[in-house]
Amino acid sequence: MNVKTRSAMLVLLGAAVGGSLPLGQGVLATKNGEADPLPLEQMRTFSDVFERIKNDYVEEVSDDELLEYAIRGMLNGLDPHSAYLDAEEFSELRIGTTGEFGGLGIEVGMEDGFVKVVAPIDDTPAARAGMQSGDLIIRLDDTPVKGLSLNDAVKLMRGKPGSTLTLTVIREGEDKPLTIDIERAVIKTTSVRNRLLEDGYGYLRISNFQTKTTADMLKSIREMKEESAGALKGLVLDLRNNPGGVLSGAVGVSDAFLEDGMIVYTDGREEDSQLRYDATGGDVLDGAPLVVLVNGGSASASEIVAGAMQDHGRGIVLGTKTFGKGSVQTIQDLPAGGAVKLTTSRYYTPNGRSIQALGIEPDILTRAETVNRPDGEDGFNPLTESSLRGALTNPGEGAEEGAEEGADEQAVTEDAEAEDDADSLVYDDYQLYEALNLLKGLAILSRKDS
Repeated sequence: MNVKTRSAMLVLLGAAVGGSLPLGQGVLATKNGEADPLPLEQMRTFSDVFERIKNDYVEEVSDDELLEYAIRGMLNGLDPHSAYLDAEEFSELRIGTTGEFGGLGIEVGMEDGFVKVVAPIDDTPAARAGMQSGDLIIRLDDTPVKGLSLNDAVKLMRGKPGSTLTLTVIREGEDKPLTIDIERAVIKTTSVRNRLLEDGYGYLRISNFQTKTTADMLKSIREMKEESAGALKGLVLDLRNNPGGVLSGAVGVSDAFLEDGMIVYTDGREEDSQLRYDATGGDVLDGAPLVVLVNGGSASASEIVAGAMQDHGRGIVLGTKTFGKGSVQTIQDLPAGGAVKLTTSRYYTPNGRSIQALGIEPDILTRAETVNRPDGEDGFNPLTESSLRGALTNPGEGAEEGAEEGADEQAVTEDAEAEDDADSLVYDDYQLYEALNLLKGLAILSRKDS
């Protein structure tokens, strides 16, 4: 998710909401300076409902609470990613972007009133406990999730490091709910990891996109080059279960492999949402083959990278179809405190493709289960952007809206011993094994061409 922060002006209507709200003629000032007539009938209905709740609801509710509920509903009704953040939630968002926070280590969203796992974060308690993309969390300890807001559920999942939370999970393919105990920890996200798979063949894992991701990636590539006599024969860029992050990280990573051309552009209703990002020149691999691994958990910023490599023919995309989140959210802080997270534009690949609700189709479809099921058919439909309630449609394809989706797919986790063993990493991971074989073939062809 691309998130940029800016100040925003809040235009208030000159009326107080208390009891009955008399309304006369009026106009609503819009951002472009034009005047639209106020929706008087709808405002009368709002005032009427407000008054009925104040007078007749079984428990007393304050004006502040009711108005906050109204604001949240207004934003939640737009799409799955727009939201109202009160002061506490806004502060937590800022903490979460620093790369260190307390909790379980999973990216989550809401579906049908339940919490759905978008992706487990690498090297966190959730990943080690075996949480998978698409898992539906129905209970947190003894608390049913149904009826909770996403923020309320996240608060329950956070807690003192060392304490244990029991999750009741529904998983596709399982006959009954699973009970998973996870010990909370301080989550420190390292966005870039690397190793040599074989002599000259590098592996680079990006788990999410942060402001330092590009610099960390370039450092990792330099280290692998030094271990390989100054050059790499090929590189696997692993973006599986990468839920996204900051746009600058995705642009920087893409730029590192491209000599020239467009990386991505965004388009929205306002002029300041229409942006274009171009490569600055210089390929950090000096033309060596590149294979990009993706799956249903690859979303947003990771789809930008995969789309740019695919459109420019710079790398081969291998794996399964990506999540399909092609929208940009802007954080606009409010004068009274808190903020609005609002979807302001869509992003497009260099060839003009919007992946919103469609995702990136890999050049080579390779499922993680293929090693166990030769036919490659497991009957599991992963969580995608298009399945989220109220998801934006794709403007070019007319993709269906509002089925119900999430963001990731199947998490591939390795234990600490496998992390230190490159052979184990390759042979326990069929998709990575195929990527390495493909790199070897491409390297052989490039030598013959030269």
